[in-house]
Amino acid sequence: MAVHQEFIDAICRELASHGDPERALGQQRYMKSSMPYHGITSGGLRRLLRPYLTAEQWRFSERADWEDTAKALWDNATHREQRYTAQALLGHRSYRTWQDPALLPLLEHLITTGAWWDHVDDLAGHHVGAILAGQRAVTTPTIRRWIADDDLWLRRASIICQLGHRGETDLALLTDAIEANLEGTLHGSTFWIRKAIGWALRQHARTDPDWVRAFVAAHEDRLSGLSRREALKHL
Repeated sequence: MAVHQEFIDAICRELASHGDPERALGQQRYMKSSMPYHGITSGGLRRLLRPYLTAEQWRFSERADWEDTAKALWDNATHREQRYTAQALLGHRSYRTWQDPALLPLLEHLITTGAWWDHVDDLAGHHVGAILAGQRAVTTPTIRRWIADDDLWLRRASIICQLGHRGETDLALLTDAIEANLEGTLHGSTFWIRKAIGWALRQHARTDPDWVRAFVAAHEDRLSGLSRREALKHL
């Protein structure tokens, strides 16, 4: 591994020095997290991380160093903000040329080990979604594998990864992701999948409401009430 340990140590010291123990307890309760928080707000975290993500001193010149450092920061995290930092590092505009299909194995690792909505929704909607939008032909086979994976969170990611694609949404991929996860499937009765289906349909309704109405009507018998309500919320 080519881990930039100095970068990790500096980040961890910075996070620890700006913690708020009282806020940390509230954040941990809200997120139902076994991993503790330092107690830093999302805005505060962005401000703290800015110099580490933009300053030349901390710039990664080798892709392997960037990936390995993010993975080490994630895997060895003692507080949830450290994992948020790994996500921010992987998604930062300074490394846009490396945000490509070759990053998908690492993102899959983060999704399956993060295994909670705060991590998964950001990774799917922003990281995976951006890669899919930019290189559909190469990325789609991975998303199709996730659609039927045993892991609940990979399935959720496959459903919501096109939330920002609007008129460029691959409707065949979206249809397959939803149909493979309707009521009666492996995870189809869980809140996380029901909500994801409703969310994906609701978002696409902003672009093509008629398609969403027709989809809901055609799948009425296997869409949960939650999915249906979310899909039609603004129609």
